[in-house]
Amino acid sequence: MKISIDTAARTLTVDGRKVDLYSREGFEIVSDLWVKVGWAEKYSYTFSWAGAPIIQLPEDMIRYQELLWELRPDVIVETGVAHGGSLIYSASLCRLIGKGRVIGVDIEIRPHNRERIESHPFAESITLFEGSSTAPDIVAAVRSAIRPGEKVLVVLDSDHSYKHVLDELRAYAPLVTPGSFIIATDGIMKDLHDAPRAKAEWRDDNPTRAAADFAAENADFVLEEPTWPFNESNLKARVTHWPGAYVKKVR
Repeated sequence: MKISIDTAARTLTVDGRKVDLYSREGFEIVSDLWVKVGWAEKYSYTFSWAGAPIIQLPEDMIRYQELLWELRPDVIVETGVAHGGSLIYSASLCRLIGKGRVIGVDIEIRPHNRERIESHPFAESITLFEGSSTAPDIVAAVRSAIRPGEKVLVVLDSDHSYKHVLDELRAYAPLVTPGSFIIATDGIMKDLHDAPRAKAEWRDDNPTRAAADFAAENADFVLEEPTWPFNESNLKARVTHWPGAYVKKVR
């Protein structure tokens, strides 16, 4: 794709086609390019939450809290711990909502990250399990930590390969309550296959494809974007690292 921007004429030219720069389409084109350049520059690696690094795009964090405020889950299961920022963010939202706790799963929780999480003011709302997120014993341990009747949301943010994410979706789907979601994060990989720091195989080997295939094979789940509770703009699409991420359990 070839894009040129003429700020004087207030136009974008995309592969020879002119677009109004100050339009919804113009915004979406510029945003998509911004996300790719931001990936190359590790923009999402510049944030922290309550003292812990959180490798997320800010808009994804805001949209996620909109969903949590509406759902008010009792339990949030997150695969992928890394520095602990996302777990702490979810725990802080639970505290704000006035209910809920977080279960974090990772194949390796490094000692300094474990210490950061377990010494944090929100630690009492976080339970950690170390092991592969798809290992039967780990899935069983997570299941045993959920009480009957609790509303459960699942966030997948560990190994982002197609196979692993599809395996996670299949493993954790039974834990999700009707009306809640499994969120398969970082499907932006499919659009980054030709960007610096990316891999060509990401075009097909990505969470977005896994989420779509999982929903296609499970009648109880659909791909569904959560509605925005407030929108006085003409915009409809998120600026996101999580395209096609929201898999809703409908029954």
